[in-house]
Parts: sequence; structure tokens; C-alpha cells
Amino acid sequence: MSSTGSAPSIFSRIARREVPATIVAETDRIIAFNDVAPKAPVHVVVTTKSEDYRNVAELAAGDPGLLAELVDVARQVADELTNGQFRLVFNTGEDAGQTVFHVHAHVLGGRLGEGTLGSE
Repeated sequence: MSSTGSAPSIFSRIARREVPATIVAETDRIIAFNDVAPKAPVHVVVTTKSEDYRNVAELAAGDPGLLAELVDVARQVADELTNGQFRLVFNTGEDAGQTVFHVHAHVLGGRLGEGTLGSE
């Protein structure tokens, strides 16, 4: 869980409308917005409004219902923006590419060969 007294993450600041972002979906506990450095034709960050969990493993252990809500919002975004064909990526840890330690997922979509989605 996040440290008490630490500065709010960029995602918390977006959720509080302190930092501008193109918001594509929102619930009481989840917010989704376009990534500022997209890696695919569709690249949306889906995150919790709470900073209680640093990564998906912590969220799964601490609040599986919130994880299910996050995945459901990601699916709704993908249904709308990618016709339901998408990747859902959680990076856990710095060596895995996580740069913001506030649990979040990346919805990546678009045709293979467009942007940098690629086929792996």
C-alpha cells in the first residue's frame, strides 16, 4: 500500500482534475483516460481513484472486488474503442516497466502493424 504522507500520484491528481487528461470512462472508484505517450492506436490507462494499492498483486489480495471493477471498466472501454479486441496489461515492479506505483492497467488496441502494438 502507498505510504501515508507521500505526494499524490499523477493518477490521483488526474482523478481530482488537478492535471488535465482526456477521460474516457469513470465510476465512483475507477477512472480511465488516454495515455499521454501511447504505445498503440488505442492506449487507455485504467486506474483506481484510491492510492491504497501500488500494483495489481496488492489489489488482488486486498480488494478483489475493486480489481473486478477495474477490469470491467477496461472491458467497457475496449468494447467502445476497439470493438472488444484488446490487450490488458498490468506492469508490476520497476523491472517490469512500472513507472507509476499506483495500480493501473493499460488497454491497448488497434490493428496489428499500426502504432507499436505488434504481435508477440
